[in-house]
Amino acid sequence: MTTPDIWRKSSYSGSGDGNACVEISDRRTHIAIRDSKAPAYGTLTVPTEAYAPFIEALKAPSTP
Repeated sequence: MTTPDIWRKSSYSGSGDGNACVEISDRRTHIAIRDSKAPAYGTLTVPTEAYAPFIEALKAPSTP
């Protein structure tokens, strides 16, 4: 039997009306990420140790 994920709104979602809302679920081996407005569309999973660098890469300015 599997334990259901416990989802929480990410602190990276921003404030306001929730247009940029993502949810995360902390697991022992990975972090799961999904769109809170469409949770059935899919989940992105990132190894736990790669989550912080992943977020930092998303925040970095893009180069043309």
